[in-house]
Amino acid sequence: MSIDMSQFHQVFFEECFENLESMESGLLNLDIGDIDSEVINTIFRGAHSIKGGSGTFGFTIVAEFTHVMETLLDEMRDGRRKVTQGAIDVLLGSVDCLREMLTSIQADQEVAEANVAKHKRALDMELNGVASEEPAPAKPATSPAPSASKAKASTEEFEMQEQGWNISFCPYLDLLKTGNDPVRMFRELSELGELTVTANIQDVPSIFELEPEECNISWNLIVSGSDIPLKEIQEIFNWVEGDCELDISANQVKVPKLVSVAAPEPPEEIAPIDEPEIEIKSEQLSPELKKTASTPSALATETDQSKAAVAKPSSSIRVDTAKIDALINMVGEVVITQSMLGLVGENFSMDKVAQLKRGLAQLERHTRDLQQSVMNIRMLPISFVFSRFPRLVHDTSTKLGKKIELKLVGESTEVDKAVVELINDPLVHLIRNSLDHGIEKPADRIKAGKPETGTIELKAYHRGGHIVIEIIDDGHGLDRRKLISKAIEKGLLDESAQLTDKQAFELIFMPGFSTAEQLTDISGRGVGMDVVRRNIQSLGGNIEILSDLGKGTTIAIHLPLTLAILDGQSVAVGQETYIVPLVSIIESINITEKMLNKVAGKGETFKLRNQYIPIIRMHDIFNVQPLATSKLGEGVIVVVEGQGGMCGLFVDDLLGQQQVVIKSLEANYRRVEGVSGATILGDGSVALILDVPGLVRFSNR
Repeated sequence: MSIDMSQFHQVFFEECFENLESMESGLLNLDIGDIDSEVINTIFRGAHSIKGGSGTFGFTIVAEFTHVMETLLDEMRDGRRKVTQGAIDVLLGSVDCLREMLTSIQADQEVAEANVAKHKRALDMELNGVASEEPAPAKPATSPAPSASKAKASTEEFEMQEQGWNISFCPYLDLLKTGNDPVRMFRELSELGELTVTANIQDVPSIFELEPEECNISWNLIVSGSDIPLKEIQEIFNWVEGDCELDISANQVKVPKLVSVAAPEPPEEIAPIDEPEIEIKSEQLSPELKKTASTPSALATETDQSKAAVAKPSSSIRVDTAKIDALINMVGEVVITQSMLGLVGENFSMDKVAQLKRGLAQLERHTRDLQQSVMNIRMLPISFVFSRFPRLVHDTSTKLGKKIELKLVGESTEVDKAVVELINDPLVHLIRNSLDHGIEKPADRIKAGKPETGTIELKAYHRGGHIVIEIIDDGHGLDRRKLISKAIEKGLLDESAQLTDKQAFELIFMPGFSTAEQLTDISGRGVGMDVVRRNIQSLGGNIEILSDLGKGTTIAIHLPLTLAILDGQSVAVGQETYIVPLVSIIESINITEKMLNKVAGKGETFKLRNQYIPIIRMHDIFNVQPLATSKLGEGVIVVVEGQGGMCGLFVDDLLGQQQVVIKSLEANYRRVEGVSGATILGDGSVALILDVPGLVRFSNR
């Protein structure tokens, strides 16, 4: 019975990409000249797992490439080779190459063999000091060929010998513990041809030291027969690929007859050449190498593969079993409550109304708990995003000639899977800005009395119903005067404008704004920061900047924990119902005429604890007819906060708090300023969810 291995491909690729991230992280943590066996073992295990899995699924090119990496890592692990920056760079490049290969195989695309060969040569150069030569097609012999009588004798000799395979099979000690049985494999080999088995028992311990579950024997096997495909031999050993040392080679007596028969008649005076030596050399070209040699478009393929190797969002997540157990318990509670309500409904009478109400209240409570359990399953640690940045900092700082250390804080902070997938690009841009614009060159830092190595801290923590991500650097900070002059120079700001520090820092989010002196492939084009803010706002979040000239900059991103469900306050504006996110509300008050102030050309404000807060009339914003009166003293002011500012929303009434399911308004209609989404209420009507940061910005115009 054959097994469809493709059903395991998805799990294999996910585990491979996780191993690559682990290998990359370990390589970045290696100290030059110091052999940290624990870190090297982690990297080695990742490579070994990829090699074993690739062999099992028949991805030979991946297994062969990873084997060379294993050899280099093994020498480091045993102390035979020092950890050098060159070796780390070569291994990091090999990790990138492996990622591209696996991405191409996963997408059913051709692997860029030229790129693989380039990285393999780099590994060989690091291992042996000499790059491995690419096999070339066999050249015609320039020396005279053997005589006809010699050729005839050679042909007769080779015709009497059978073809076959030599197999060196050395299992690891724990092979038997994985459920593999060498005897079964030998039985399958014997079905392919005549099998000769030689056992090597020199490593078998004495009877008193023998562990019955350990395999201490290795074997040399010869499978004799004609037309035995290599693929069938490999399939037998697929399941033990990662649990043994395996070498399969063609039997030395396998010589094509055509080469000897086709030998031309030479002059008699020329001495013959040893024919078997020529025959063996002609067999050194494997089918894979011949295919590589005949591929003319390898370089073009490499370019295409680099484009194809774009990280795809993961289609699956790993969930803690404790969360699954909690979910199953909640489902059980709901089933019990449903059974109870079913019994009440079968023989319902008015004296059971109280029991019905208790059951419904219990069902509501269990439904909310069930909803929370399901949402917890979608929560992932922010480390899924943070783990990508050590490599970015390492490569970019090296390119810029800077010394920069990245510190990660709060990696276990959990956030919704959708946020994890969408926040990566904005963070990449912000960190690249800190690397390029924020941290100074080592010489400049020393002149400023700072350590030669700069620091970027990536921090995540919960605050209320939000997650806060901070990018903190100890660079030279933002120069408000330079920002203002640059904005005036580009025509983005009037010369007479008076800006606070916060407003000056906000200039970097204007489209086309850049302070870079020269254009590089990292920054300077004036695009990006406005897109960063727009992307973060599309997630229902906001971004703030704090900077101290000469000391550093802090960029804080505030995001909701989930994009699916929102705790909100329902408010009435005329005949319409709107939802205000509960986390944005500070308080709700009734005001009197004495508290009001009118600002010429700026609308209305009211005084709250010695602070003047602008008022936004929701009726005017959404063109809704008031219920009875538009007097501020007769309605309700909902004080909200967003992007560090506050404003008061004038509404007719507060209706109550409820959890709502967020639906995208932009995907189903179009983007509307002041609205972040929509939801369906219990009566089937649609209510708009207010974009509080957008309304705060509107009030400050």
